[in-house]
Amino acid sequence: MNWHKKAVVYQIYPRSFYDSNGDGVGDLRGVIAKLDYIQSLGVDAVWLNPIYKSPNEDGGYDVSDFYGIQPEFGTMEDFHQLVAGLHQRNMKLIMDMVLNHSSDEHPWFQQSRASKENDFRDFYFWQPSKNEGPPNNWKSFFSGSAWQLDENTNEYYLHLFSRKQPDLNWDQPAVREEMKKVMRFWLDKGVDGLRLDVITTISKREGFPNSDLKEFNDTIRKFYANGPRLKEFIAELRRDVFDPSQTVTVGEGPGISPYNALDYLDNEKGLSMIFHFGHMFLDQGSGGRFDPRTWTVEEFKRIFEEWDRAFSKQGWGDDSLLRGLVSGQRGKIQYFPAATPGRRRRRFAR
Repeated sequence: MNWHKKAVVYQIYPRSFYDSNGDGVGDLRGVIAKLDYIQSLGVDAVWLNPIYKSPNEDGGYDVSDFYGIQPEFGTMEDFHQLVAGLHQRNMKLIMDMVLNHSSDEHPWFQQSRASKENDFRDFYFWQPSKNEGPPNNWKSFFSGSAWQLDENTNEYYLHLFSRKQPDLNWDQPAVREEMKKVMRFWLDKGVDGLRLDVITTISKREGFPNSDLKEFNDTIRKFYANGPRLKEFIAELRRDVFDPSQTVTVGEGPGISPYNALDYLDNEKGLSMIFHFGHMFLDQGSGGRFDPRTWTVEEFKRIFEEWDRAFSKQGWGDDSLLRGLVSGQRGKIQYFPAATPGRRRRRFAR
């Protein structure tokens, strides 16, 4: 279960990787066709971005069927061949798992919005209007309000991301059990690791208090991420899913800091590793991603030095790709030609 600590991981966004049938869209058979090439780079594992059925509002991170393959990517048989091909070459597969939200086209949400009495109503967060507007002043990562009015029941649903990505209500045991079933489904097919999309936001704060902060990224840390039950939910997944299947987990961590990241990397109850967004937020002003600011190399270095210190004695972060650039002490970045023109992949050389 510790293979990730020495692994070279190659990320593949299927849509733009390799098109095997000439329809203009990369696909699973295109990945299969390039497995020998990927192996030749010294790769130990492939991280595959979402391949689930999706209307593609957010690059496949808006899932309408957690059990189905997006038809333009191929079939489940293609997926089986990909897993087999990777394992035959002693490479592992990390799948992207979207836990915080679904597509608004998912059957759960279609049922949830049907009526206030529907059995799936509590699978999502619904709130009445406040002062003839949204329930609070939260903003979406994608700009605008994080609440969308649904005229069918005249209530608002929460979407921290696109309005077509309603947030799942993890406080409901039924939601947690359904998402465990999803993860087990893919792990039973031979998947070796899971990259957990925005895992830090799955626990919401009771009462949905207004943000009292000017900086959007501070709002993320205080109100969206690090919720009151987050560690509990991670420990439950570790006990019921990750440990029984010996699964390596990579948490996407918007809203974490060097001061609390280790809370989610507990050896008994936490994730295998987590990655931060300190450098991603570096060029963002008080309004977030749509409010750019200038930054300096010194600021960039300072962020990674701070995170290196946080992980110096405990925990495992996946920012090591950049450590060589920051400190010059751990190695160097090596670039390899990708399977499609104009793209590069990198690995950390120890």
